[in-house]
Amino acid sequence: MSYSVYDLKQFYNRRAGRLVRRLLSNHIHEFWPDIKGQSVMGYGYAVPYLRVLQEETERTFAVMPVGNGVHKWPEDGKGQVCLTTETELPFESESLDRILLVHGLEYAESPGALFHEFWRVLKSDGRLLMVVPNRLGLWARVDRTPFGHGTPYTFRQINHYLQDNLFITGRKDRALFMPPFRSFLALRTAYTFESFGKFIFPGLAGVHLIEASKQIYGGVPKGKSEKVRGQNIIIGDAVPT
Repeated sequence: MSYSVYDLKQFYNRRAGRLVRRLLSNHIHEFWPDIKGQSVMGYGYAVPYLRVLQEETERTFAVMPVGNGVHKWPEDGKGQVCLTTETELPFESESLDRILLVHGLEYAESPGALFHEFWRVLKSDGRLLMVVPNRLGLWARVDRTPFGHGTPYTFRQINHYLQDNLFITGRKDRALFMPPFRSFLALRTAYTFESFGKFIFPGLAGVHLIEASKQIYGGVPKGKSEKVRGQNIIIGDAVPT
């Protein structure tokens, strides 16, 4: 069972969700310290992390899968979000510099098809950054957060999907070492857990962060054409392709 976008939005409006956003945003910035002038797509429910990225990029879009629904983003200004399927992203081939995948892989019905589309729309030097619930972590066992829904993964499973779809695994990290508690005391100790968790109990991290690049010499993924995908529902202003 997947969260709807409104469940996700509600989570990130709470104190725990705002803390998670700050912690993960710090990790994302470490992966991508300089994205000035680049085009970035957030897939799944990446909007809590796109606001800061949007200040530096040439253009930033949010893409939400049909299974979870969609809401307008940003709430003020021109709409930069669309609703689409896993197999038909509304972007030209090799048109994006970066893809940020958050709350997406664990809800995907066809992960292989999704990775095929990521490969198609990324530029040859593009990067895919994934934030995926850790199967062994505590957050995957608590269903009152979005990380406790869908299918969590081990690093080996994610790496398998990447290799099968012509991606090369690059830098990786772990995050969300604090227990998924709602108490004020637990939230206050979050940064302490984040600082020491990777050394004391690395396997219990809430999420994996994995960056990947295209394996160009491997050829084009099987069955993928060069045409621009159609029949996507645009929310707000049209997204240019």
